[in-house]
Amino acid sequence: MDTMRDRLAPVVSRLLDEDPRVAVVLAEIGKDAFTEAYRRHPDRVVNVGIREQLLVGAAAGMALTGLRPVVHTFASFLVERPFEQVKLDLGHQDVGAVLVSAAASFDWPAGGYTHMAPGDVALLDTLDGWTVHVPGHPDEAETLLRHAVAAGDDKVYVRLSVQANREALAVDGAHFRTVREGRRGVVVAVGPMLDAVLTAVAGLDVTVLYATTVRPFDAAGLRRATAAAGTDVVLVEPYLAGTSTGAAGDALTDLPHRVLGLGVGRRELRRYGRVEEHVAAHGLDAGSLRERIDGFVGGGVVAGRA
Repeated sequence: MDTMRDRLAPVVSRLLDEDPRVAVVLAEIGKDAFTEAYRRHPDRVVNVGIREQLLVGAAAGMALTGLRPVVHTFASFLVERPFEQVKLDLGHQDVGAVLVSAAASFDWPAGGYTHMAPGDVALLDTLDGWTVHVPGHPDEAETLLRHAVAAGDDKVYVRLSVQANREALAVDGAHFRTVREGRRGVVVAVGPMLDAVLTAVAGLDVTVLYATTVRPFDAAGLRRATAAAGTDVVLVEPYLAGTSTGAAGDALTDLPHRVLGLGVGRRELRRYGRVEEHVAAHGLDAGSLRERIDGFVGGGVVAGRA
């Protein structure tokens, strides 16, 4: 199976052909995939070199002229390094862009901590007006990329990852999707966490919601699920643990509830290792998730199932 990032250049290159507003801004990373697009649209495919602050600043300038810039590099270089430009050049000037990241929390362990960004969504959450998509499959990434570019002049972040679920689901760029129903709690699986969550909750009497758009947070969808399953909520996110616990709490503010946030821990793992080893170290493998989810919702095994 190809990766989410493999879909980026083909999808955006087609959008460049279809829509004269679309532009692409790069900082060396990923430039080879856009060679043909640059040949066809040299005025709308720009590589600023290894200058991530300029990457965002140039995109904001393009947006001020009426273009719809798609901006791409690794998450740590797209959100963390140029955060002042994201805050001011886009946010303060009230212009939009589509930020598309790669490498996610720890997709390239050999790159070291400079290439890891488990705090990217939490950081963007300090700003107003951002839509955040976290696809869990390359097909979903393609759908959400198109949603993002078509979203007027909004500020949109699309978080791509090499981690992916085995199968794609239909996503609409807004709502959580109910994957299974239960009566003893709700587990929200974000993006590529779905397969591990479904394995972890096998036999448990819980509802599973699938989230590929986490901002705005689908408060109404969570409330509908808790009406039948109760207000014990577990969030399983592929980035910093607890990023969405506040949003879930706000959704249930008038109801007694408990929320458990599972995700990437704050402790830096200083051995490169493999992606799978980082997943296990942060307790995001199916076995660890089973223990933590079961312990929180208090069991509730479905009759006839282990």
